[in-house]
Order: sequence, then C-alpha cells, then structure tokens
Amino acid sequence: MLTLEQSSETIDKESVDGLRFSHDDVLSLSADRQWRMHEAERATTLGNGYHGKVDIYFQTADGSVKRVYTTVWANDAEYLILKSGASIPLRSVLGFDFY
Repeated sequence: MLTLEQSSETIDKESVDGLRFSHDDVLSLSADRQWRMHEAERATTLGNGYHGKVDIYFQTADGSVKRVYTTVWANDAEYLILKSGASIPLRSVLGFDFY
C-alpha cells in the first residue's frame, strides 16, 4: 500500500484555485474528521505564530491525491485558507505533515 506521500502529486499553492473538489468528505470516520480539525488548527497556529509551513494532502473531485507545501493562515469548520489566498475545503483534506 502506498503512503500519502508516495501516492500524491506535488503542486504549487497558486494552482489550488483551479482545482475542483467533491461535495463528499474524504474521511468516513467521525474520529478521523475530529483529528483532521485538530491538525488544521495546529497548522494555523504554526502558520500564524511561526510562519511555518506544512504539507497538506487532499483529494480532488476526480479522486487524485495532491500535496501542497504552504503556510495555513486560517481555518474554520469548512475551509483552510492558505498564504496565497487560496482555500481548500476541509472535507477534501486527507492529512498533514508537520516539520
């Protein structure tokens, strides 16, 4: 089985706005969705407090897995707002890598 890192295509943060996302959540378990929200808040704290970057793994509407290395400026229950001003629906996020 491939890891997220191995199965993802790395893209620039400027490319995110041109992507389409599914209306369905990529995570089926409630506990996984809660953990994702915790990690999104952690990524936002890292971005605002330390200007730190994270890898965000997410799935597009066509089912492909993408990875973007960027700073997260804000998050709410529905979206991550990236440094570039682009946003990723939280329902599409598979996970994060912190450095």
